[in-house]
Amino acid sequence: MLKSILLFFLFFPLLLISQNEKLSVEKLQQDLFVFKEIREKANSGIYKYRTKPQIDSIYSWAFSQIKQPKTLLDFYKIILKITDFEGSLHNDTTLPDDFQTKYSSGNVFFPYPVKLIENKLVINFQNSEIPLGSQILSINKIETYKLLKDFEKYYTTDGYNITGKSIGIGSSFAKYFEMEYGPQNKFTIEYFLPNKTKKLKKTIAAVSNEIRKQNFKNRHSLSLDSLQYSRAKNKYSFRIISKNTALLSVHTFVIGRNAKDKEHLVYKKYLDSCFDYLSKNNEIKNLIVDVRNNGGGTDPNDIVTFSYLAQKPYRENAFAYVNFQEIPFAEYLVYEETELQKKQEEKKDFEDELKEEFPKQEKGKYIQDEKFNQLLQPDKNNFKGQVYLLISPRIASAGSLFASLVTGNTNAIVIGEETMGGYFGHNGHTPIEYELPNTKIKTQFSIVNLEQDVPKKTNQIFGRGIIPDHEVKQTFEDFMQNRDIQMEYTLKLIE
Repeated sequence: MLKSILLFFLFFPLLLISQNEKLSVEKLQQDLFVFKEIREKANSGIYKYRTKPQIDSIYSWAFSQIKQPKTLLDFYKIILKITDFEGSLHNDTTLPDDFQTKYSSGNVFFPYPVKLIENKLVINFQNSEIPLGSQILSINKIETYKLLKDFEKYYTTDGYNITGKSIGIGSSFAKYFEMEYGPQNKFTIEYFLPNKTKKLKKTIAAVSNEIRKQNFKNRHSLSLDSLQYSRAKNKYSFRIISKNTALLSVHTFVIGRNAKDKEHLVYKKYLDSCFDYLSKNNEIKNLIVDVRNNGGGTDPNDIVTFSYLAQKPYRENAFAYVNFQEIPFAEYLVYEETELQKKQEEKKDFEDELKEEFPKQEKGKYIQDEKFNQLLQPDKNNFKGQVYLLISPRIASAGSLFASLVTGNTNAIVIGEETMGGYFGHNGHTPIEYELPNTKIKTQFSIVNLEQDVPKKTNQIFGRGIIPDHEVKQTFEDFMQNRDIQMEYTLKLIE
């Protein structure tokens, strides 16, 4: 299996080269050309949301930006814009591993966690300098709307979705600021106090990365959003919350690596016991399924979970394909192995798997064999009452596939906010990673272009996340009181 790395905004790479060192136009153009060729040949999702003229246009823009030597960071930002423009949350472009820590060392970070509430950027930390809940208007004379627009490229989402970018803003605002505008010694902030309209100004000192991380761990909203930014110790739970209502929470689908994994089998047994109980208890007419923290995971956890809610036969995908059986531009691949012979074996194993799962070529696409996408049946203890599905911008990948199947193929009432993962499909399943020859920037994407087995619905829009039936967002007052307004709304709806 080719190397799969974690998203750079969660684990920022070490920096070893001077930020002021510039690379030649020739080297940058070569890397940009290689990047373009790789994505056109290997990335089956390159034209999923953008037309060929649109993709050609952004590359024309990118080449126009490197008429003169540039620093690695400046070139990296150009590559990030292209990566984000394609529209896949599985796209991941990272700086080279050996790029210098010097860039991020010392007291250079914005000190306080922030959060987007009602399209306003507010302080999400109790402190003595700028009160909790204060609305940020500008930082170092850069207005908030520009900050947020500049930061969008650092966190990829499916299609044209921007709600999911709030997850990146919430977790990595200080890192984005440093990347975009350089290290800062201090920050001059213009802001409104909570529920006030008088503009105030204050200059605060920058802090180290260690203090930044500690402040984030102590953010005001921790009690509600802790599972959105870290792995849950209890990945799933089930409880009866009233005489007629039960709650199933599944915070992740990282529950074992495959169908034979012990952790997955334990999860399957747990679901069996929960839904066996529900099938025997006629009083429980309502089931709340909370996947608001679910950023994805592995098969078949998502599909198995859906089997307990399905009312008719279903498939994981309506259609899936890849662009190749033999890996293009293999000389730029990133391997798990280091020895040449083992690299060759790794490449061959990968290609053999592709040929088995995607054996038939049609119109330049290698189509998934039906044995890898069989017609599945609802579980014998499937729930037949009313389902309430809670969703949020955090939901992605396998999480959004599950939520799409529930939204499209059951009677579920969907409550919350638009997901970052698409309703109709995404690129996923199989990641591949390349390294550019001169800058050593790495780029990873998933190669399987899939359409999810969901019907067209009037409120679901191509290129967007799953749209809830009842949009329920946290207000400023809800934020200050840490109220779970979506759960409260659902319980009132049931009553």
